Amino acid sequence: MSRLAIPARDDVPDASKPILDTVHKQLGVVPNMFRLIAQSPLALQGFTANNGALSKTLDVKTRERIALAVAQVNGCDYCLSAHSYLGLNLAKISPEEVALNRKGGSGDAKANAAVRFAAKVVRERGHITEADIEAVRDAGFNDGQIVEIVAVTAENIFTNLLNVVAQTDIDFPVVRASNAA
Repeated sequence: MSRLAIPARDDVPDASKPILDTVHKQLGVVPNMFRLIAQSPLALQGFTANNGALSKTLDVKTRERIALAVAQVNGCDYCLSAHSYLGLNLAKISPEEVALNRKGGSGDAKANAAVRFAAKVVRERGHITEADIEAVRDAGFNDGQIVEIVAVTAENIFTNLLNVVAQTDIDFPVVRASNAA
């Protein structure tokens, strides 16, 4: 059971309702995490605006791969469950690739550099080396894309921390970080 309330759509502040309606139109459902955030209309507005902007960065497979790696490092079962589902069903990542992503890697050379970098940024709290930057550049990412990798990583850190704090009830097929891929 979640430690913070997961309100029904009608029980969130009025300012959050149109945003949840948009989420429902896009996804066909409103995941528990969005209803959790909706208790703060400003947090929901900021999160969805950031998420919308970042959805135009990199590509969906790379973003999902990063989300999986970050969720695994942070031990967030909610996000690991959500992004395993989204990775498999939306981004069309193979189960083998999901397992690699959870370990901080990828079978695709360019994606491997991004995922390894993102996982290291989380593990080292941003204290990475010049060699880490060069590895991402050598894989074909420019400095703007490196900023995007860090931005996607940071967005996932927010959701990871929120869902770990709240112990958000998982409304996706359950995947546990403790069950290493």
